[in-house]
Amino acid sequence: MASSSAQLGETCNQTQATCDVRSWAARLVRVAKANGLTLATAESCTAGALACTLADAEGAGEVLHGGFVVYSKVQKSAALGIPPSLFAEQTAVSSAVVRAMAKGALERCPTDIAVAITGVAGPEPDEDGNPVGLIFIAVARRDGRLLEQRLELAGSKDLICRRAMVEALQLTEHLMQ
Repeated sequence: MASSSAQLGETCNQTQATCDVRSWAARLVRVAKANGLTLATAESCTAGALACTLADAEGAGEVLHGGFVVYSKVQKSAALGIPPSLFAEQTAVSSAVVRAMAKGALERCPTDIAVAITGVAGPEPDEDGNPVGLIFIAVARRDGRLLEQRLELAGSKDLICRRAMVEALQLTEHLMQ
């Protein structure tokens, strides 16, 4: 699924470097609750910020099961079961790894939906040469459905993370339908 710049324009004010992540999180919690669905996160470049933002939303206790903060390759393997060989083949910032993160979270958490984010928020490229702003998102459901998205974002580390979280929340809501 391609990024929707129109949706980003509506939710992010790039000149002020702000995104309404909290409103999207609150909306997602309401939609999950209305549909009887539970959520978990697996986060690399956002370092748990998505789970924290979801947890702040009213009603989160009924839908958020938890999250995995897997900033390093070693932790991605240890916590989510991603084979180290995948990093050698694809790097940690790739479609294959983000899908494995979402699936690994589903295998390790009793939840209906897992949302995963990996990427390079900056300020420098990663150790594999992936550029700042390259982000991958995957959302997986226990029934086998999976959506993923590749983003190429610009801006500060904070703006890149916020924009990635908004996109992840929107993609998750889309998979709930």
